[in-house]
Amino acid sequence: MTSLMERLARAEASVVPRIGGPVEVAIILGTGLGGVADAVQASTVIPYEQIDAFPRSTVASHAGRLVVGTIAQRRVAVMQGRFHFYEGWKADDIKLPIYLFKRLGARTLIITNAAGGLNPDYKAGDIMLITDHMNFIGINPLVGENDEKIGPRFPDMSNAHDRDLLDVARKVAKEADQPIREGIYAAVIGPSLETSAERRFLRLAGGDAVGMSTVPETIIAKHCGLKVLAFSIITNVATGGPDQKPDTLGEIVRVAGIAGGKLANLLPKLVPLV
Repeated sequence: MTSLMERLARAEASVVPRIGGPVEVAIILGTGLGGVADAVQASTVIPYEQIDAFPRSTVASHAGRLVVGTIAQRRVAVMQGRFHFYEGWKADDIKLPIYLFKRLGARTLIITNAAGGLNPDYKAGDIMLITDHMNFIGINPLVGENDEKIGPRFPDMSNAHDRDLLDVARKVAKEADQPIREGIYAAVIGPSLETSAERRFLRLAGGDAVGMSTVPETIIAKHCGLKVLAFSIITNVATGGPDQKPDTLGEIVRVAGIAGGKLANLLPKLVPLV
């Protein structure tokens, strides 16, 4: 069986000759947010299937491409499409791109996702800055043998969503006159959307938004020494109340695509500061 480190070396060898130098900031784009990659200039686009030992994105709304170039003169690597446990991927598959970002020189990881709004004050189209998270996925991606060359056995998560980066994001949003929510993200495994009872429970537990990603990636990033800044696009009301309406992927993707433009406008101002 091929080890994660062997896969990582093969992926790095596939990417490095094509991208023209190290990167400084890595970005993961979630459902409906692939258009944010349009902000990348002088880009090299590498489909995942051209990266040796790399997983393939199976979600229809994810392009499955690595885009490397510049935003505001800073070198960035952008994943158009991520990997989820609900697709059947294992922890090593989700670790691989994040450890690759570290190998490519990144110091900061910006994560985006589409999420349901547990907080009754939220509406579809809002941007939420993730200040903390809760893991209801049922697995931690670091379970198993630890490689101390990558990170510690017991990484501290008290500052999982970097406080200094949160301050930077608040400042950038205020200067751009972009209203922004702040809250706690609850991660579930999916792929079925939550029941109304589950949504009420997650809200009682302290969650403001719910989704199926981001938390594993945050844990992995912290493990290997990357600073994390994460955003949710609120795509649907998910309070689980008596007036809860059915959700559809098409509507979630549509709202994420529209609201993603707000995030795309912030990135050129944000990237130089993180």
